Order: sequence, then structure tokens, then C-alpha cells
Amino acid sequence: MGTTLSYITGAIWLYLLWRFVWPLSVGPGPRLLFALVLFLVAESHWIIGRYFGTLASPELPQWILIAVGWAFGAFLLLAILILLRDVAGALVFVVARVPGRAILTGQGLHVAIGIVAMVLAGLGVWQAVKIPRVKTIALSLPGLPPQFDGYCIVQLTDLHASRLLPRYWQAAVVKKTDALDPDLIVITGDLADGTPRLRAADVQPFHDLRARDGVLAIPGNHEYYSDYRDWMAADRALGLRMLENQHVLILHDGATLAVAGLTDRQAGSFGLPRPDLQAALQGIPAGVPVILLEHRPGDAARNAQAGVALQLSGHTHGGQIRGLDILVQRANNGFLSGLYQVGNMKLYVSNGTGLWNGFPIRLGRLSEITQIVLHPERH
Repeated sequence: MGTTLSYITGAIWLYLLWRFVWPLSVGPGPRLLFALVLFLVAESHWIIGRYFGTLASPELPQWILIAVGWAFGAFLLLAILILLRDVAGALVFVVARVPGRAILTGQGLHVAIGIVAMVLAGLGVWQAVKIPRVKTIALSLPGLPPQFDGYCIVQLTDLHASRLLPRYWQAAVVKKTDALDPDLIVITGDLADGTPRLRAADVQPFHDLRARDGVLAIPGNHEYYSDYRDWMAADRALGLRMLENQHVLILHDGATLAVAGLTDRQAGSFGLPRPDLQAALQGIPAGVPVILLEHRPGDAARNAQAGVALQLSGHTHGGQIRGLDILVQRANNGFLSGLYQVGNMKLYVSNGTGLWNGFPIRLGRLSEITQIVLHPERH
């Protein structure tokens, strides 16, 4: 993955060299220096992964990760804006037979595009690292017993405890979550980046999560990148009940609700148990509504056919940048953000509470602590 990413960012750098750096009205020295800076930014993931940790878990101070994230975000946004300018120039030429170059390549516009890219990247980083908002949704589920009317679930996902989102940030999320006084807390994967040893202090706040029916969690793809078995043990030691193709039954006043959880398909790359829906559902009494926790939303149609009432997922981070999120949507079978009706099943895909520290940018896709209030479906 790291090599492929390096090739892609290298190609983007060559495009910017041709369409942005070379046309600048400065001498060859400044252009060469700017080209070198852009190259270092383009290859920042390779450099950091090679010398400062891993691609999944850069081990650098928070302020450096923020600065690099801003620079890389500006690099990508600059490339997108330059591409849009070039496409607009081509359209002007095709439609009006006026050379778009003469209209859309002035130095003033050139500089303005660079400034806009840097400002948007700064805004995006700020939105990525701020403490998430609480988003409240009400869901009506078929077959939900009346004893569970008003049952409150708080979903956290993609917390990505790391040097970017360290202990103080996680503690603020935990405090905000506990203040909602939920019946149940669920965490739908990607709890941390790095090894349990490196993240021991950063994940410690998870021990303070409080809900009447406990805290249930599943692994995401990032759990497999560093010491999966040790992470499962560490998470359980923090009081999290990890569901690895398993379920639990929640009883309220004689009524039952099932919550099942799956592993992530990344497990197959490490010789570990792949997601097994049949195993997770086995033993659930007939007629009991099932809430399924699955990190990725892409298998929602299969889960709906199996009789799941509600699926809670994350993984997509909402696409992070509105407009570019179509790429993430295509990679997840059309599921990206928010509530979907899939057959008789409802699917909720959270934008994520945190995000991977290698790309800390959010524009138009805000992070969230999701408060879900359940109600029986009324006909």
C-alpha cells in the first residue's frame, strides 16, 4: 500500500510541477526550491512510514502531524483546484473557441488558487481534530419490544487513538459520551493506531466509558495492523466486551434484544478469523431483533437478508471531503454516510468520531458521537 500511494502522489507532484510550479513568474532557483518542498510533501507518508513509525501509526509529536497533515491536504487540494481550472479552460475553448489559457492562467488566479488550497486545508485540519459534535437520531425498528422504547445507544467509531488524537482528546470524547447517560455504548472498530504498548496511555480513557448495559466493541481493519491478539486482550482489560463473530442478549423487563459483532475482513491477510455472520447470529432466539456491529458497511445487503434489524458501521469517515467522497462511496458498495434502508434493515454509517492520523482533513463531513434512540415501528 505504501509503495502504491507513493507512486500516486508522485504522479500528482509531476502534474503540479508542470501546471503550477513551472508557470510561476519567479526565477529558476525559487521554482526549484518550491518543487523540492512539494516533493517532500507528496512523499511525506513514505518518509514518515520509513523513518518515524509506520504508515498506519506515525510516531511524531501532535503538532508535527498537524503541520504535515495541513501540508499534504493543501497539496491534494491544490492539485484538484488546478485540475478544475484546466478542465474549465478546455471547456471554454471547446464552447467559445476562446483559448482558456489566456483566461484562466493569469498569475493572479494562480496565486489565488494556492492561497485557497492552503486555507481550505487549514479549515479541514481544524475540523478533523476538534472534539466531535453529538448527533442524535431516532430509529424505528420492526419487532422492537415496547420495553426497549426510548433505548439509547451511543455509537463511537474510528476513534484512532494515536499521537494525533492522544489521551486528552480521547478523554474529552469519553466525557461527552458518558454525559449522554446511555443504556449501551458500542464502538464499531478502529479504536487505536500503533501497538498496545505505544498507545497504553492514549486508550486508558476508554476504561471510563459508562453505560447501563455496558460497552460492546468490534475490531476494525486497523486493529490487525499491530498485534491484533494483544489489542483484543488490552481492550478487554479496559472493560470493553469485544465481539468477534459473537453476540450478546440484553434483557429488559422480560424482553430481549440481541447485539452481534463481526471481525473485519482484513483478518484474512493475517490468518485470523474472517467475518462470520452465521456464527455471530447462531443461538439468537427466533423473533429477537438483532443489531449488528460491522466496521465496514459494504455487506449490508447480505446482512439484511439474514434478518438483521439494524446495522451500525463506520470505516468510511464519511468520505472526509464532500465532493471527493464519491470515491469512498464506490469502494463501499454505495454506502457512505448517514441512514440507509436496505431491504427490511436499517443501516447507519457514522462519519467517524476520529480519523486516521495520516490524512487529518475534514471538509463538509463532520465527525460525530452518535446518539441513537430506538422506538418500536408503528404501523
